[in-house]
Amino acid sequence: MDTLRAGLRLLGVPVSGAGLEQAELILGQIRLPRTLLGLVVGAVLALTGAAMQGLFRNPLADPGLVGVSSGAALGAAVAIVSGSVFGGLPEVLAPYLLSLCAFIGGLGVTAMVYRLGRRDGQTSIAIMLLAGVALTALAGSTIGLFTYLADDATLRTLTFWNLGSLNGASYARLWPLLLVCVLIIVWLPRRAKALNALLLGESEARHLGVDVEKLKRELIFCTALGVGAAVAAAGMIGFIGLIVPHLVRLLTGPDHRVLLPASALAGACLLLFADIFARLVLVPTELPIGIVTAFLGAPFFLYLLVRGRT
Repeated sequence: MDTLRAGLRLLGVPVSGAGLEQAELILGQIRLPRTLLGLVVGAVLALTGAAMQGLFRNPLADPGLVGVSSGAALGAAVAIVSGSVFGGLPEVLAPYLLSLCAFIGGLGVTAMVYRLGRRDGQTSIAIMLLAGVALTALAGSTIGLFTYLADDATLRTLTFWNLGSLNGASYARLWPLLLVCVLIIVWLPRRAKALNALLLGESEARHLGVDVEKLKRELIFCTALGVGAAVAAAGMIGFIGLIVPHLVRLLTGPDHRVLLPASALAGACLLLFADIFARLVLVPTELPIGIVTAFLGAPFFLYLLVRGRT
């Protein structure tokens, strides 16, 4: 009841009562930023996953194929392990160091994947896929080296971040992510018709007037930007970009005009549900949200593989 009255106070409704100040503080500074962060991260991961599945024309594709997730994880690992090196940063910049390094790492690895995939003025999806796998493995081995060399405190921070969490959400972390992600959520559905044409194949899409190379660049850049920002804010959260677009496609069909916004909505709801589950299943402790999404996603991924064989 206090939470409801505190929510009304946040909306400007004049409500009074004992203990409302504390309830309003908890709701406005802890729960609301966490909820908004979960909604935005889930929407972006699912939306970019749907875009990547359209680009690769493969329902098993996800944003990690272009290396952005592993690159962001590597950037974060560098920031965590080298924290003492950056200890002299101004206090106002220190909270953003981890997110900034993760964001730069995601964009950097994706740029390398895209550059390696360029051949004779065209972008080879197959070569990009192989380059993404190779650079993901390289980033993973580097993170493993950092993990091996880290002390206990650094190891705990590194491990917890790689498992993903919405804990510690704040408006300072939310607004930069919200700005980037709203731009992507608004822009990507505008390319739905071009993605529909791409489902017919690159040659057919060109005959229909689609600039395929420009479309590839735009989709890859938006995926790197959105996933890099999401991973920088919430850590590694897997399978949202894989299972949500596929489930939505089963319900709505392959038309990206419906698939993209529906995936964003479903991804936001799923990650919010996963966060609630992560907070309640082992009270008073909290499961990393990446563990919950992996428990949901891995069996579904295996189901897709078995279904594909039959």
